[in-house]
Amino acid sequence: MIKKNFDILIIVFLSSIFVLSGKDLSLNTFKSIGGDAFMKHVSFLGSDLLEGRGTGRQGCELAAKYLALEMSNIGLEPAAANETYYQYVPMHGSNPGSNSELKLFYKGNENDLKLWDDYVLYQTGDQTYIPNPIEIVFAGYGIVAPEFDYNDYLSVDVDGKIVMILEGEPYSEDPEYFNGTTPSIYDYPETKQRIALARGAKGVVFIPNITSAGIIHWKSMVNSFSFENVTLAYSVSSRLALIINPIKADLFLKGSGYSVNDIYKMHTENRLKSFPLKTSLSFKGEFKRRDFVSSNIVGMIQGTDRRMRDEYLILSAHYDHLGIGPAILSDSIYNGVMDNAVGVAAILEIARFFMTNKPRRSIIFILTTGEEKGLLGARYYTDNPIVPLHKTIANINIDGLAFLDKIKSIIAIGSEYSSFDDFLIKAADLNNVNITQIPGEFVQTESFNFSDQMAFATAGIPSILIYEGADYENLSREEGLEELINYSRNIYHTPFDDLDQFMNLESTFQHIRIIATIAYLVANSNEKPKWIDGSPFVNERLRTIAEKR
Repeated sequence: MIKKNFDILIIVFLSSIFVLSGKDLSLNTFKSIGGDAFMKHVSFLGSDLLEGRGTGRQGCELAAKYLALEMSNIGLEPAAANETYYQYVPMHGSNPGSNSELKLFYKGNENDLKLWDDYVLYQTGDQTYIPNPIEIVFAGYGIVAPEFDYNDYLSVDVDGKIVMILEGEPYSEDPEYFNGTTPSIYDYPETKQRIALARGAKGVVFIPNITSAGIIHWKSMVNSFSFENVTLAYSVSSRLALIINPIKADLFLKGSGYSVNDIYKMHTENRLKSFPLKTSLSFKGEFKRRDFVSSNIVGMIQGTDRRMRDEYLILSAHYDHLGIGPAILSDSIYNGVMDNAVGVAAILEIARFFMTNKPRRSIIFILTTGEEKGLLGARYYTDNPIVPLHKTIANINIDGLAFLDKIKSIIAIGSEYSSFDDFLIKAADLNNVNITQIPGEFVQTESFNFSDQMAFATAGIPSILIYEGADYENLSREEGLEELINYSRNIYHTPFDDLDQFMNLESTFQHIRIIATIAYLVANSNEKPKWIDGSPFVNERLRTIAEKR
């Protein structure tokens, strides 16, 4: 944890690396950020008129037109195709229908399972079609991790079969073994799918794990998977991947000698094992499909320094949200005010600031589409960059802002991978806040992996996300954490993330000014962020530089 009372020698050193175009940098530099324009943007983007800004839906397209117009009003240079603000992203959407057929077979007997009641589809598409029954194998957590000498597939053959696996990974308190109490990459369903397919499996059936309270929230899971599955149009079609309601899991385990409770017990005792099953399944999906184009909205400010203007800083925020979904208390519009109308409004505010405080480096402002569907807009941008990736020095992403109370600390998600700390320390000092760690109640790796900064990072661009710390001027830490947990559990990704919720604008504007400070330092410094040795993204950076990509 880095506190304000850091060594004065470090301050002197860091101050020497920043060249600020002759200006004395202070809080007054950023005082113009925050005002009526911010709430105008939030009120429009978060209104019911835009129907939750579902990817590729009418409300999302209205938002895109609004944002392009606002970039023009600010004076940003159009940075996308044909001198417009629109980078068009081709996408494919798919929704499973109620006539989809999942059949389970055991000794000549057949069980029909119902979509939504008995299972949900983790992914949808033509490649999920399995017309004839295929044998099922239980493969523990579905993990192969040579670095930990761990292999759930060692004793089972899954080639040409369906793999049934338990959500999660082996329990560990040792940070050198599966990251200790922090989830490793092997915890993610996508990793498990890739491993299963690499072993020749035809599909994956996930068993949800129990919470610490022994609860599985099946209704919440159904709501989460009720939205349209959207992919980039050029993505490879996926194989069958479904999540089974645990109350139906014993049907899959018939004749194996084990029950789902046995599996949960083995998990809690850290002795989960793999074994063949006596059952098989078939699947014939009914899908409603569409192909469409959505847009990233992209503007630019050219740098003033002739040496540095060919280097680019990206500031990003996603403007899409979930759209219309299952009604909760008669409300079916998932407005996405905190996630992420506020972040988009912040980008516009910061862009307006930089129009009157021109940076030495160039800055690209990207408002992405499809983030909620798997970082699609950001991934498309890195596949089709407007400026070369190797000339893009950093990404600062915004996904949510402080809204409870003025903050006394910030959390730099992803700073452990790069040299961003040099800029963070200076920015924190200027804004009279500390830098702290993410509270134990939240998971840092998930915070970095599941927003657009991850797409930029995997393309080799040093990236960061700035959260508020749980240290407030008027709220106690306990009160603040209680509010944040309540938002996470009861408001995030629900219709209640709307314009009726409380927002302390002093704290919101403070957060934006901190982010603007970091961006200003990065855009004007002689130094630039770099991946540290051992970062999982450093090799991709070296490749983009070597290939001038």
